[in-house]
Amino acid sequence: MEKYKEIERSIIVRFRKEIWREFTKAVRDYELIKEGDKVAVCISGGKDSFLLAKCIEELQKHGRVKFEAKYIVMNPGYNKENKKQIIENAKKMNIDIDMFDSDIFDSVYKLDEGSPCYLCARMRRGCLYSYAKEIGCNKIALGHHFDDVIETTLLSIIYGGEIKGMMPKLHSDNFEGMELIRPLYLVREKDIKAWAKYNDLKFLNCACRFTEKNTIEHNENSKRLEIKKLIEKLEDKSKFVPYNIFKATENVNLDMMRAYKTKGKKYDFLDTYSDRK
Repeated sequence: MEKYKEIERSIIVRFRKEIWREFTKAVRDYELIKEGDKVAVCISGGKDSFLLAKCIEELQKHGRVKFEAKYIVMNPGYNKENKKQIIENAKKMNIDIDMFDSDIFDSVYKLDEGSPCYLCARMRRGCLYSYAKEIGCNKIALGHHFDDVIETTLLSIIYGGEIKGMMPKLHSDNFEGMELIRPLYLVREKDIKAWAKYNDLKFLNCACRFTEKNTIEHNENSKRLEIKKLIEKLEDKSKFVPYNIFKATENVNLDMMRAYKTKGKKYDFLDTYSDRK
């Protein structure tokens, strides 16, 4: 059996419970892909986006909903080795990628050398939206997984002073008619790592110029890494912790919140306090 067929089979068979079922559940429950959609599957070179690409391919083969998919890779300024690895992995996994260039790494490195990650993410997403719309897509699919969701929730609380989650899908504010979807929303990162190891696949981590130069310092100072380790420590004591963090964002009791925001407007509990007698 060819390597790419083994990889595909592992998603459907070996990791059916951990990956395939959770992937299809997210697509179904959150209505991520609909009849006639044209989805730009965004591949960064990491394990998450490459798994997403193969899951989308399998959904096209076995799903009831008919849709199109384009597999796009933005080259924001990868070095030759990283670009080569992405291309080789795509060939190994039989993914027909469409690679386009941008100068985001150069721009971010010059503008915000101290803390470029947030700016880089925003600029990359804008480029992906723009290119996806150019090739006729109405959605972009990103490889964020369950652990990204709960880490973002805690990051917002602890370092942002805000209770805010990561949504399974979003309408774009700047690109009319475009939508962002996250089909790996319910898939655990440990299962993605296990899938990659099982298939002997090696992927890029963050391959930007900043982290190439400051790998140790970047890792030590990463707030997301700090939150990841905190959740791991808590999960060692109780396996329910990650799922409780996830569940909390869909179980918000507004009667017990001092204030909340929706559609840009803030509401204070005092606004309706006298009506609660």
